[in-house]
Amino acid sequence: MSEKITDSGLKFEDLNKGTGDIAISGNRVSVHYTGWLLDGEKFDSSLDRNQPFDFTLGKGMVIAGWDEGVAGMKVGGKRRLTIPPQLGYGAQGAGGVIPPNATLVFDVELLSVEG
Repeated sequence: MSEKITDSGLKFEDLNKGTGDIAISGNRVSVHYTGWLLDGEKFDSSLDRNQPFDFTLGKGMVIAGWDEGVAGMKVGGKRRLTIPPQLGYGAQGAGGVIPPNATLVFDVELLSVEG
């Protein structure tokens, strides 16, 4: 597997390609994820809560790096996203957990696609 970099600066690597339906903009998707800062500090994980996260892809319900990085995944696939600040929480950071201008790393597993 090799890491790819998009024009926006998002880096992604397919850890497992999956074999199910492909996620496209407008689909309702369900994912499990774990997020880290670049220093390895974990800041969130749906796995720790044992509760998948659902959102509509491409509608701005999540940070831009997720909308871009989850698109094209297949159900059953797992992808590592390295999200630069401009596609994450930017200069403001988030809730005292994510510092300003932080690059974020997420492992995202696509569980289902609807629509």
